[in-house]
Amino acid sequence: MNSADNPRDGSRPAASGVSELQALAVELRRMNGEINRLVHSFAHAQGLHATDVQALGAILDADPPLTPGRLREHLGLTSGAVTACLDRLERAGHIRRARESADRRVVHLYYEPGAKAVARSFFMPLAEAAAGACSATEPEELEAVLRFLGRMNGELNRMQVPRR
Repeated sequence: MNSADNPRDGSRPAASGVSELQALAVELRRMNGEINRLVHSFAHAQGLHATDVQALGAILDADPPLTPGRLREHLGLTSGAVTACLDRLERAGHIRRARESADRRVVHLYYEPGAKAVARSFFMPLAEAAAGACSATEPEELEAVLRFLGRMNGELNRMQVPRR
């Protein structure tokens, strides 16, 4: 059964006269909106700002560990805004700052294991939804989607974000 046969899967065929790029933009906006809804809900439940949750995601995904300066560049915030964000996250027990042993001026940011468990529990429905969508997708299609998302994230990462 294809997605056009199953309106419950959330996919829609491109409307007549709409380019594939436009249809893709609509679906990416819809997915971004749904993920943002979950992020805002998590932020509210944890007493955080949505930007704090963006920072948590960046800290979680970073390899090697982020510094406050690299987080500032990633989020496009001022140094003061990043400091306030990190202070909130540290007070709430989500992160810890650690000075580098070789150069004490360098501070690395780490996601606390207990906070990871809280986030994992909250976002479990998202993981289950992703698993369901993956299981309903042919392996070759999924590989193509993963390649596209990797390329798209690379392009987005190269974009210059104006500082706030």
